[in-house]
Amino acid sequence: MRLTTKGRFAVTAMIDLALRQDKGPVTLAGISQRQDISLSYLEQLFGKLRRHEIVESVRGPGGGYNLARKAQNVTVADIIIAVDEPLDATQCGGKGNCHGSDVSNGLHCMTHDLWATLNAKMVDYLDSVSLQDLVNQQKQKTSDNHVVVVHHAHANHTAT
Repeated sequence: MRLTTKGRFAVTAMIDLALRQDKGPVTLAGISQRQDISLSYLEQLFGKLRRHEIVESVRGPGGGYNLARKAQNVTVADIIIAVDEPLDATQCGGKGNCHGSDVSNGLHCMTHDLWATLNAKMVDYLDSVSLQDLVNQQKQKTSDNHVVVVHHAHANHTAT
């Protein structure tokens, strides 16, 4: 099982979008610069995200993309599935025909059930993490990095 750059980049771009959308539509060029993701690659990903009604495009000057629904209503699983990222650890791609076995006779490879269970757990986990959760994590990291700790030296003052 592997999550390719397609899924990673889609989630990263969606966090970037969600962090900035309160200022109006977010441009793919801006996301591309901030996240170091190819603009043409982002265009492909956002086309798929738009077709799955996760983002909506705004045309014209000042245009870009907005979330099509609230960040708390978008899960990581939604994003990954929208960009056609396979979440499957089985050898057969979830078809049940491991090693060319015929599904009708119920034969799977010896580890099929293990990997199928892992698939279900991955999807459950990614479905439990919302885009808002990831945005909140980023905001927390940012605020932690801006904390200034001031140490006061205590001087002994004695009157003479």
